[in-house]
Amino acid sequence: MRAAIYNPYLDTLGGGERYSLAVATVLQNKGYKVDVQWRSPSVKNKLEDRFGIKLTDINFVKDIARGDGYDLCFWVSDGSIPALKARKNLLHFQVPFHGVKGVTLLNKMKLWRISKVICNSRFTKSFIDAEYGVDSAVIYPPVAIEKIRPKIKEDIITFVGRFSQLTQAKNQDVLIKAFKRLYDSGYSEWKLILAGGAEIGGKEYLENIKKISSGYPIEIVESPTFKEICTLYGRAKIFWSAVGFGAKEEKEPEKFEHFGISAVEAMAAGAAPLVYRGGGYKEIVREGENGFLWASTQELLKNTRTLIETKGLLVKLGREARLDSKKYSYDVFAEKLSALL
Repeated sequence: MRAAIYNPYLDTLGGGERYSLAVATVLQNKGYKVDVQWRSPSVKNKLEDRFGIKLTDINFVKDIARGDGYDLCFWVSDGSIPALKARKNLLHFQVPFHGVKGVTLLNKMKLWRISKVICNSRFTKSFIDAEYGVDSAVIYPPVAIEKIRPKIKEDIITFVGRFSQLTQAKNQDVLIKAFKRLYDSGYSEWKLILAGGAEIGGKEYLENIKKISSGYPIEIVESPTFKEICTLYGRAKIFWSAVGFGAKEEKEPEKFEHFGISAVEAMAAGAAPLVYRGGGYKEIVREGENGFLWASTQELLKNTRTLIETKGLLVKLGREARLDSKKYSYDVFAEKLSALL
């Protein structure tokens, strides 16, 4: 059996790209010979280093011909509906596209060839179903929780996400400004560590956040390996995120975290998540149980102080976060995807 995978964003090395590779691994384990379309096979090494995985026997080819000649095709949409040609076709949306005139006669004809539309969260599904007139399935991204473990915890707040101002800004500058306020208010023993890739659209933004971090215990880790990220999660007590801050969820859903893989990774290491109240985060974080949601920087700082000062709260939330992270394991992902196959 032969399977083809297409992801137009593969070189951004983000969560959606890890999702595609997890699909490739599941298919390979089910006996498929897997081809991934990309213009250069050199991307394979970058993906292995970033995600800590081995892509042995998975081929990177220049063209999968929209699945023509394949038994199965898994296609990540850029907002359009492709005319896929495999015997079985799965169309994946990792972005909540909207306002793209999804319901047209041509799209309906193309969707007739799609066996199932898959989304990475209920948040994404709500927009995709409305935009394209479909009833998509939700399969949450797999998180390598078995590779992430708590270590000796330090007074570290962290965030992991690419340094860029692309469609979905990660807003590290918002976190830096908030941390400076926290530090100046008497929490000088704490440190902020920001890690992520800067390969795509991030150089200028990265230089700016380095500048505004000057004079404070703020560390910037560029393009870390998966091993470095795991170590960081293990040491950190708190995970912050400002993805979606300043945007309107109904009008600009693409600017919110569509799921939140890095938050789940941090949870797997026992770090308590304090994340922006919007997007996929609302499906991950149970308010006051395994973390906190915030809507203003004042609320972020208030919840952070409460977390630090309330005896036993960091330990309690960290323990619950670890337990909840198991919902997003590779095994759960493989089981749900296999059910569709």
